[in-house]
Amino acid sequence: MVSQIHTNILSHDVAVFVEREDDPVELGVQLLARLEHAELPLPEVIDRIETITAHPETTRAILEEAELRGHIDRDGDTVRPVGGRFLSFESEVVSRDGEFECRRCGASISTGYFMKLEAGEHGPFGSSCIRKVTGRE
Repeated sequence: MVSQIHTNILSHDVAVFVEREDDPVELGVQLLARLEHAELPLPEVIDRIETITAHPETTRAILEEAELRGHIDRDGDTVRPVGGRFLSFESEVVSRDGEFECRRCGASISTGYFMKLEAGEHGPFGSSCIRKVTGRE
């Protein structure tokens, strides 16, 4: 369900913003569109998707939609990101102090890092997990 429509002033395209809980597939597709690897084994891609959902049907839908939109190519157990639209740590990752649990590893963290994607904010992650999820490590 779409919660609002926002015009992207820089490119003059219309981008649809939805709440994270409303559309995990869209959030997952946008996450895969921002991977910073030449290629990844499928289990590593699923590791990143599991920060959004643990449901096999939703995971499958994310992979299929990302491939359909041309964000990834799949060849057996190998996934290759297409397009190279990487996440900018300066403008698209925000940090907040507080008491959080990392979405990837489950650790208690006092500083949470959040990815700002068109489909919503995704996080929190610890400092090493944000690098792992985005492909910086």
